[in-house]
Amino acid sequence: MPPARKRPRSYDPAKTRAAVLAQFGHVRAAVRALTPEQLAAPTRLGDWTVRELVAHIGTALLAVDRLLDEPEPAKQDARLTDWPAAIAADAGAIADTAHRLAAGHPDLDAYLADAERRFTARLDAHPGGRLLPTSAGALPLTDYVVTRAVELVVHTDDLNAAVPGLDVPYDRQALATCVRLLADALAAKAPGGSTEVRVPPFAVVQCVEGPRHTRGTPPNVVETDPLTWIRLAGGRLSWTDAVASAEVSASGERADLGPYLPLLG
Repeated sequence: MPPARKRPRSYDPAKTRAAVLAQFGHVRAAVRALTPEQLAAPTRLGDWTVRELVAHIGTALLAVDRLLDEPEPAKQDARLTDWPAAIAADAGAIADTAHRLAAGHPDLDAYLADAERRFTARLDAHPGGRLLPTSAGALPLTDYVVTRAVELVVHTDDLNAAVPGLDVPYDRQALATCVRLLADALAAKAPGGSTEVRVPPFAVVQCVEGPRHTRGTPPNVVETDPLTWIRLAGGRLSWTDAVASAEVSASGERADLGPYLPLLG
């Protein structure tokens, strides 16, 4: 008899909303202190400057406003774990929007404040079950807010990498949400039970086809810290480099996650 299918992970909507707003608040506070020279600095995201990265971070919240203005889909046809892989289709439009918004909003703090205001107002006005036509398919509003935590944490790391010493903090709940969704996306992309992936203290998932582990120490184990996992999943760090630098511990013949990464796009 095949193993029972695991129930999808659930997220508390109130905690997710609070985490998104907390992480966004950390970014806003940091952006206020950026100099014109820092805003013009390059990032690891192609030709984006820090200003364009910040403009894109604002769209993490504005996307909710935009999708709520679209007709509501008739039924849900996607899972939360479908979202990471689906965003690649929007890459060109995302870049164009970042450039346009950066040029059109010289006052970034006012722009971010407006994004936050619109986000909170729309969440207050709509039930969590309201379906949104996302790039992954129709998802409930509460699920889509989970993806906003992922966007904010990933791009907070991009911002910290671009501006040495900025050290924007990570809200613990936002960080946990990001790690868990990306770990679950890996399990969905590489289903199986032969390999255990550990990202303490937030997530443990089983993945990769092969003999299923049932008790004792798994024969194939991958372990890393939250930010390294996020960089791997987001394509900011290669599997080979992470293993070579001992940022990842991988043991067992099925512990190579390189073929399944990155997960975002």
